[in-house]
Amino acid sequence: MRYRLAVPPSETGQPPGAAPDEGAAPRPIPGHDLRTQWIASLGLIVAGALTIRPMGLSGQGLAVAVLYVVNCAALLARRLPEAKVPPRVALVWLTLGVVAAAALLCVSRTGTAYLFAFFIAGHIGYRLETRPALVLALCCSLLCAAALYFGPGPHEDQLPWALGLVTGVPVVIGVVNRSRHRAIRAAISAAESAERAARAEARTAVLTERGRIARDVHDVLAHSLAGINMQLELADALLDTGDLDKVREANDKAHSMVKESLKQAQWTVHALREDALPLLESLTAMIESSGHRDALTVTGTVREAPAQVTQNLLRIAQEALTNAARHAPGGPVAVRLAFAAESITLRVRNGPAARPAAAAAGSGMGLIGMRERVALVGGTLTTGPVVEGPDRGGWQVEAVIPR
Repeated sequence: MRYRLAVPPSETGQPPGAAPDEGAAPRPIPGHDLRTQWIASLGLIVAGALTIRPMGLSGQGLAVAVLYVVNCAALLARRLPEAKVPPRVALVWLTLGVVAAAALLCVSRTGTAYLFAFFIAGHIGYRLETRPALVLALCCSLLCAAALYFGPGPHEDQLPWALGLVTGVPVVIGVVNRSRHRAIRAAISAAESAERAARAEARTAVLTERGRIARDVHDVLAHSLAGINMQLELADALLDTGDLDKVREANDKAHSMVKESLKQAQWTVHALREDALPLLESLTAMIESSGHRDALTVTGTVREAPAQVTQNLLRIAQEALTNAARHAPGGPVAVRLAFAAESITLRVRNGPAARPAAAAAGSGMGLIGMRERVALVGGTLTTGPVVEGPDRGGWQVEAVIPR
């Protein structure tokens, strides 16, 4: 018995989750040994050639020879794939096989001619639906019985006519085999569908994880490097003015941003490893390192949030603070963290810029990343300009995460 080995999609050239090629050979069915069937068919053909008589090139012998060849062809046709033989063609072919088997019984008087009828009747049950199979098997029994009863030849050489009545009995075995093989095919198909679904799910999980890592890399590298680059460009521009104090200030700011980048890298490693971070302490440290002391307001009963919620809230706060420093340098920043019974709300609001912002083209990924992060935990994100109050002309980011 042969089984097909499972091959990973990467080795077959098909993407994960893809359906098998329509032209691919069907997977072998357990218990359906083709070699055994071939041996049985060839054994019957050889036995018939050695025992069926008379067989010659003229008269009754020629008729026996021709019918023997027709029966052999009908028997070997059992190996034709079911998908390549339409049901009507199969019905015609098996009907002709039954007639040929009955005729061979009628004109021959020795040997194993009746076994052709047995084999064909069994295949009728396997190849046809139950109702037409039973009708054709009954016809096979009646024709074979009539051939043995009314056939020409000496009475003592004839086989018992009752033997013809049982030639259709193997149809029951064929029907049982057909039902069993269909059940096995259905089970194999269901298993293959489940395997494709599992591959698709695994691929989706991989893509989701890649998106998560991409957001973390953007938050750490893009923001940090952009801020450091801005300070270094400022220091380079101040060198021409000779104002060394401001150069040192810009240089010190760049150094502090490098230290902050290292902290953020550590936060990213923790997040990727799904280590729990304290939300309030981490947010406080982040705000102070950005140069905005006493900017955090906390309301409600403080509680620890799940690791995924903490990670995404910290990244949203980092994105909002970085955008405020980039687009509204020197402007006031206020951060509010509110703990309610059913949600946690983070709001980052900055006022108008106190000095001109350096020209810098954004990647456009910041807002997209924030929305993706909020969506991952089933929350909502609201962003837009501040249109009233002391921070009018500034910008606000508010994320609401359900508990």
